[in-house]
Order: sequence, then structure tokens, then C-alpha cells
Amino acid sequence: MPESTPITVTDAQLDAVAYNGDGLVPAIIQEAGTGRILMMAWMNDESLRRSLETGRTWFWSRSRQEYWCKGETSGDRQYIREAYLDCDGDTLLFTVEQEGNGACHTGEYSCFFRALGPEFPAG
Repeated sequence: MPESTPITVTDAQLDAVAYNGDGLVPAIIQEAGTGRILMMAWMNDESLRRSLETGRTWFWSRSRQEYWCKGETSGDRQYIREAYLDCDGDTLLFTVEQEGNGACHTGEYSCFFRALGPEFPAG
């Protein structure tokens, strides 16, 4: 079982995050080792702080209006290994060790399993 590893950041680093008008910032989740993009979800200041403090990914659900820790109900937990802020400060990137069957709520390993183009399923 992977272990949680908190990430220590400064107030200045947290102040550099540029949240949108709803107080949210997109967080891209990438698998450590493979580089595969697993998912994108939204974070606010509190979920970002929880993620860094616990070493697990926490998000803000826009539809449910509540915090959720990835894998608490499914067992498909994510353990943060690295955290990055992009050049504009408006997007986060986390490399994680993925536990369980994957990141997607559909049962797919990655949320990005549908390729665009002629092979893209209609409907």
C-alpha cells in the first residue's frame, strides 16, 4: 500500500495560485512513472491545502458543493508525489501514485480514454 507524503509549501507559493471567479483552479492528475494523464478536477484553496497537508488528492465538487478525497468510497486512492503550478499560476499539476483500478468513475483507468477523430464514438 502506498504511503501519504505531505508536501511542504510556503505562503508565498500558495499566494501565487490564481483562482478563477468561482475560487477554483483546475488540477491535472498525472501518474508518476508513466506520465499518463489520469484526470482533471477542480480545487479551491481549502482542497489544495488539504491535498498538500495529507499527501492525498482532495477536490471541490461543483455539482455536490462539497469536498471529496479521491478514493475514499471507491478505494482508487491517489498519493501525491509531486506538485507543480504552471507559468501563469492558473493550473495545478500533481504527479500521483494511483492505487486500485484507476482514476475514472466510469471504470476506465484514465478519464482520457476517448480519442477524438474518425474513431470517436457518436452519441
